[in-house]
Amino acid sequence: MNFINFQPPHSPLQTLKDASVSGKRVLLRVDYNVPHCPETRNITDSARIHASIPTIAYLLDHGAKVIVLSHLGRPKGKIKSHLRLEKVAKELEKILKKPVKKLDDCIGPEVEKKVKSMKRGDILVLENVRFYPEEEANHPEFVKKLARLGDIFVSDSFGTVHREHASTAGISKYLPSYAGLLLEKEMKALSPLLGNPERPFLLVVGGAKIDTKIGILKSFLHKVDAFLIGGGLANTFLAAQGFNIGASLCQKDKIDMAREMMLEANKAGEKIILPTDVVVTDVIASNSKTLDMPIEDVEGALKIVDIGKITARRYRHLIEKSKTVVWNGPMGLYEYAPFQNGTREVASAIRDTKGITIAGGGDTLDALKRFNIPENSITHISTGGGAMLEFLEGKTLPGIEVLKKIM
Repeated sequence: MNFINFQPPHSPLQTLKDASVSGKRVLLRVDYNVPHCPETRNITDSARIHASIPTIAYLLDHGAKVIVLSHLGRPKGKIKSHLRLEKVAKELEKILKKPVKKLDDCIGPEVEKKVKSMKRGDILVLENVRFYPEEEANHPEFVKKLARLGDIFVSDSFGTVHREHASTAGISKYLPSYAGLLLEKEMKALSPLLGNPERPFLLVVGGAKIDTKIGILKSFLHKVDAFLIGGGLANTFLAAQGFNIGASLCQKDKIDMAREMMLEANKAGEKIILPTDVVVTDVIASNSKTLDMPIEDVEGALKIVDIGKITARRYRHLIEKSKTVVWNGPMGLYEYAPFQNGTREVASAIRDTKGITIAGGGDTLDALKRFNIPENSITHISTGGGAMLEFLEGKTLPGIEVLKKIM
């Protein structure tokens, strides 16, 4: 069990506590981009909807008229029937145990008419904002049409604040804007990592590609005590060290980048810890036969699909004795039963450590759920993978900048 034993810095954001919402039409941007079955459209994981409930409850309790904005999937500016928000609205209604009205559009005269007739405590879900190409383009006219629907704007979608879209950043040019409770929670949990986190401080990084992780690796070069690397990402680093990785996933065009990163880490006195043994197979399937072998023995058509048992035990030991651990990305192809051990070991080690633990990224959260790791055993589970990485890299996030207080 982990406990938040630090006091985060004062939030620089305008938050709900700064807003007067009674009787106001509140445009609430949430992240309801939930996993769902394309055929039945049934939601397979409603965690993101549940995460928005504290903010919605606050608004309803304070007499607001709540107008929910979200996207679902990647319709690329076209109407896709399987990406409509009917099932999302029904799930929200079920969780709130109160009526939720769903509209078939997110802008236009009919939407404006429905919004004007709202009473205190009403809640409307507008249609998928990404059905309009103007959403991702942050087109001024589309922004104005959205802004006309509300009196104030509340952003509670951490997973999209790194995007300068109409419903994440554009609206703030026209309406008083505030951070919702979930967004505020994310900022309070992640901000201390940019300062002086408790040590030993580990960054556990996996996943397939170095491109999406190189930024956070570089930005934490002088902050962490060690990087624990797994997944396809580790293969690129192993290749950079001169190991034969057989037919494993590897970004060959990034090998020089990985080599430079390791040299830089050595100069900084920090360790990039890579697998010393790996799980290999020649066929990727749910019934694959595997071997656990030293990295030196990999060759030919063998594919690395997980960290080995010795490496997993070492990673567990390092995690459990750390005071701060950030995890983003699985250690292998955990979706397949024969290749799950490394990711399961990391997940359970993070569950068992008494330090501050933060996990983020879609695959990471899926792994926690798959291995039955209780949410309350992790200090903070971030709802935004890409946004979390970009925030920790120190990048300017458009959806955060527009919410900052004027000092």
